[in-house]
Amino acid sequence: MGPGLDEVGRKRRRVHWPVVAAVALIAVTVLGAWARTVWLPGYRPGLHAGERYGVDVSSHQGTIDWGRVASDDIDFAYIKASEGGDFVDERFRENWAGAAAAGLDHGAYHFFTLCRSGADQAANFLRALPADPGALPPAVDLELAGNCSERPDQASLRRELDTFLDRVERATGQTAVLYVGADFEGLYQVQDDLDRPLWHRRVLRRPDFAGWWIWQAQDHASVDGIHGDVDLNVMRAKAPQR
Repeated sequence: MGPGLDEVGRKRRRVHWPVVAAVALIAVTVLGAWARTVWLPGYRPGLHAGERYGVDVSSHQGTIDWGRVASDDIDFAYIKASEGGDFVDERFRENWAGAAAAGLDHGAYHFFTLCRSGADQAANFLRALPADPGALPPAVDLELAGNCSERPDQASLRRELDTFLDRVERATGQTAVLYVGADFEGLYQVQDDLDRPLWHRRVLRRPDFAGWWIWQAQDHASVDGIHGDVDLNVMRAKAPQR
């Protein structure tokens, strides 16, 4: 006797499912590649009233055509000035002058290291910072990723960070902005206690709390005038009261 109808159906299914799975895998792979290379670089979140787009850059971006950046609906830029007690970004002055000439609001940020005193780091940052009364408030980047291997206790960290902030804020006459990485916050819990405007990273999703001033919406954006990926940020009209 020949095979029954149910057996024939089972054989057909065994033949076709591997093909279906392979096609689905290829489709997912192609879609993922398209999202990474086409959709994600071009993604910009919708702006609410009073909000505007900006970038943050360092020497990693190489030479920047700031006029083209300004023409791509970018209104502000934060530029890396310094790191630790003696490092100054090699393109800081060039980027600062270029952003200013293009009419962008611009500010400087410092990467805070756990291996140097707050006083040394404040002095380094202030030496690099041009006199510019119209500049955006200074920002401090607090992350464990890319930092040194030392992990001081919370009291020591707060003492050095408070020294840095006090000296920078007195010298500039502005309240500093804090970019607090999730890794840093998990170890030191500084975000709420320091009570300063927050620069919050939440990729592709709008922050779910009210107290942010700048939102890093993604870190693989494509912006005219900048070669390669760059961080895309959204700034509110004014820093919220916390």
